[in-house]
Amino acid sequence: MADSSVSPSSSGTTYATRRTVPRYSFVAVAEITDSASQTCVVGKVAELSRKGCFVDTPKPLPVGTALKLVISRDQGTFATNGKVIYVRDAAGMGVAFIEPSTEKLKVLDAWLASRAADADAL
Repeated sequence: MADSSVSPSSSGTTYATRRTVPRYSFVAVAEITDSASQTCVVGKVAELSRKGCFVDTPKPLPVGTALKLVISRDQGTFATNGKVIYVRDAAGMGVAFIEPSTEKLKVLDAWLASRAADADAL
């Protein structure tokens, strides 16, 4: 069975080795809606970056699925379109953010700044 964390177009290069922005541990609720079927999946965000996140869920959507994503934490909400870029069977999925609004990026940036400050304090 092929490694599902490898991009189909990357000739064996994993997403982990191609990351261009820092990624942080993060805990939040994620509501994901498949844009085509309107199937809704709820999961837990485990990792977050400026370009995407990993969502823990026992029923990940297939690679390539276009979706709407809402991440909620404390009093903030980040909502954007996204796309499933890799799947770990029965564990979760990597989601790339697609054109989040400037307003929503402010929420995301505040969360990331908080996580970066926590990481620097260690």
